[in-house]
Amino acid sequence: MAAASKIMTMQQAVSRFVQSGDTLSFSGFTTNRKPYAAVHEILRQGQTDFTLWGGPAGGEQDLLIGEGRVRIFINCYTANSGFSNVLRRYRAAIEQGKILFEDYSMDVVMMMFHAAALGLAFLPIRLMQGSDLVNMWGVSREVRANEPTLDNEKLVIVENPFSPGEQVVALPIPRIDCAILHVQQASPDGTCVIEGDEFGDVDMAVASRKTIVTCEEIVSNEYIRRDPTRPRIFGACVDAVVHAPYGAWPSQCYGYYDDDVDALREYDSASRYYDAEDAARILQAEALKKGIAYDPEKQVETFVDYLEKYVYSVPDHAALLDKLGAARLIGLKNVPGLGYAASAE
Repeated sequence: MAAASKIMTMQQAVSRFVQSGDTLSFSGFTTNRKPYAAVHEILRQGQTDFTLWGGPAGGEQDLLIGEGRVRIFINCYTANSGFSNVLRRYRAAIEQGKILFEDYSMDVVMMMFHAAALGLAFLPIRLMQGSDLVNMWGVSREVRANEPTLDNEKLVIVENPFSPGEQVVALPIPRIDCAILHVQQASPDGTCVIEGDEFGDVDMAVASRKTIVTCEEIVSNEYIRRDPTRPRIFGACVDAVVHAPYGAWPSQCYGYYDDDVDALREYDSASRYYDAEDAARILQAEALKKGIAYDPEKQVETFVDYLEKYVYSVPDHAALLDKLGAARLIGLKNVPGLGYAASAE
């Protein structure tokens, strides 16, 4: 009996499987295989009030935070590595008290995803002891008690029952409503090939109640099984498969294309200011600090401008690719055997 096809449009997948108030997690690592096309569609459709488990997060989560779609952010590292070493809208949201934020170490977050995939009740570790990550909580017990997507404790120090006198850190397990992953290849039944580092993606797919996969290529169920060593995600873990070439743009997708350096630099500059009013305030303060005249006529691109340019002014991902243009996208393509674009030599 042939497996049922899970292929959907991006609009269908996001509408069906992403709901306001959900706890979400995303594939990849800062600027590697980030599911930007799906995040753009979430922004267009308007879902909000998310709890994000980000590890390690990139600009795709910064977009949601900057647009006010995130209420709680649980993370270890948030950057467009090499471009924005601390992403700007995320930092502004924390400084302005606009989101609840909890911080764990990077290795611990990866272990928490794995523990969720294994179905563990909690995760006992030796890590983080002796650091401020144990003692300093971003979200207090009092606030946690009224937040259904958060556990009542960030962590609990317990005695190792197999080694009396030894203390270990007991951590909660992520309860993910929807994982959104970008992969290189997927078949109609949801089986996925991930080239390069998998990061926490497989664990997210197994642990999540719903999983949306966007992919560079859709291949047949028969083709993806020709080499049983290549598939990384079992089709039963996946609810929707969306064909989205360049779906990780402006981040890279190993074996297919590089980071769009110009776009990531543009975002770093634009995301410094939320809108024109915010830009005027910041530029005026900088001019005063430097002892130079403030020019009220100076125009700068803002976060709002960037979103309008690349998200809201186009109806879907295909229209964004048309806007970017073939020459720009072809210039990012990896050269077989090199693993990076020729322009990056």
